[in-house]
Amino acid sequence: MSFCEEIENESALQREAMANHPFVRGIGDGTLPLDRFRHFITQDYVYVVDFARCLALGVAKAPDLETMGWFARAVDYILNTEMDLHRSYCAGFGITEADLDATKHAPTTYSYTSYLLRVAHQGSFGELVASLLPCIWGYWQVGKRLADQGEPENAPGYAKWIRMYAASEFQAVAEEARSICDRVASTAGPAEIAAMKEAYITCTRYEQAFWEMGWTLQDWPV
Repeated sequence: MSFCEEIENESALQREAMANHPFVRGIGDGTLPLDRFRHFITQDYVYVVDFARCLALGVAKAPDLETMGWFARAVDYILNTEMDLHRSYCAGFGITEADLDATKHAPTTYSYTSYLLRVAHQGSFGELVASLLPCIWGYWQVGKRLADQGEPENAPGYAKWIRMYAASEFQAVAEEARSICDRVASTAGPAEIAAMKEAYITCTRYEQAFWEMGWTLQDWPV
């Protein structure tokens, strides 16, 4: 059993709860209130900025040129393609580029990205990869699951979101990230394996908390 198979088995109940979160179900059937999705998508924007910083540190820490190239391409795609796509998509919900640039991290977003950046700076390459995987692999799984259920006919914006993460192109990225994680784990010692598991489990919890943040419109107290 590979590292990813093992850790996915260990976190199966948690990942199932995440996939069945009312926020996710609301995207799938088109009933999610728009204010909750707007809050989520603006927080996702600032999250992705920090996620790109972690990928950039992956370039520096990667053990070989092939893996360095994968992380470099991922950074380039986020900064020079995905961010423009994100702005264009948000415009369909009445969210301007100025709105996105003015968005501040909500408490969960701040905690999650702070953790990711700490792991990226201080942890091993294996920990870094394991910390990023719950987002990459998790979003593909959610997108695929919702797509298999059928897109919501009454919510074209949500249907577009589902197609984006269920797409074969995103699946290929998710599978490659998973492959890199398994490859690193195959030569890691017990201490690093334990650290990778902790990073993966922690970020899976943060992924669930991120859906909850959107659902509750979480923000800092006044």
